[in-house]
Amino acid sequence: MTAHDSATVPRREAIPTRAGTIAALVAVASFSLSFPATVWTTRGMGPWTATGARGLLAGILAAVLLAALRVRRPQRKDLPGLMIVAGGCVIGFPLLTTLALQTSTTAHSAVVVGLLPIATASASALLTRRRLPAMFWLAACAGAAAVVVFTLSQHHGSVSVADLYLLAALVVCALGYAEGGRLAGHLPGWHVIAWAVVLALPVSIAITLIAVPREPLQLSASSLLGLAYIAGISQLGGFVVWYRGMGIIGVAKASQLQLAQPLLTLVWSVLLMNEHLPVTAPITAVVVLLCIVATQRART
Repeated sequence: MTAHDSATVPRREAIPTRAGTIAALVAVASFSLSFPATVWTTRGMGPWTATGARGLLAGILAAVLLAALRVRRPQRKDLPGLMIVAGGCVIGFPLLTTLALQTSTTAHSAVVVGLLPIATASASALLTRRRLPAMFWLAACAGAAAVVVFTLSQHHGSVSVADLYLLAALVVCALGYAEGGRLAGHLPGWHVIAWAVVLALPVSIAITLIAVPREPLQLSASSLLGLAYIAGISQLGGFVVWYRGMGIIGVAKASQLQLAQPLLTLVWSVLLMNEHLPVTAPITAVVVLLCIVATQRART
């Protein structure tokens, strides 16, 4: 191998990594609008109806795509993993965060969900028994600690019911992310989430049928727009590029990019929801951004 060839190989290897990082960042940007869109949706329907409807619409869209492209059914060995993704990312996380948003602001909820990256990295390490460098964990813990301090400062050191919903959402979503990232290592990323929402269709249909007669339903343009977003983007489209990114750069590193998601949602909460931004938010933002840089430099 010549000197020119040895210099070219690293550059060629860097192209997929760069593409994976871009895919993960696009997903994070799309997910950052999920909480505002959820609030818009629940202005026209109840939280259970919104959860069931988003899963139902996403499932129908995914089923149409899978059928149109004649995608082969997943292998039996992948079904348990897909069920974990369905339970965590299609049912559990949307329902728990929607319930939390009934009493919590989008800004506060977004910062609490900032703990998701370290939860995902921890779940991935446990599931794959993969060891990560100490620097990675130190930086990730620092980012999580900043989020915890910010959260507690908003309630004078106490934890609300909405925070408990959000913490439960973190656990189920982290498992779904980690398992989805593992599956995306040998399946196309969009196949993972598409089959997950299809497998969750029976539950989504049941929730919708039970919730619609029992919850208020006053549809408006904003609620329909919000539902379209959380069904088409938050529940399906965003996950396509998210799992693509995780399949290329790994679950642990991709999950740390999600530390930027609360910062983006904070911006949307001010611009779109007219919410008051806490004074401590800029400080938390700087700490989190520094942690993102550190985790991305750490070698896995």
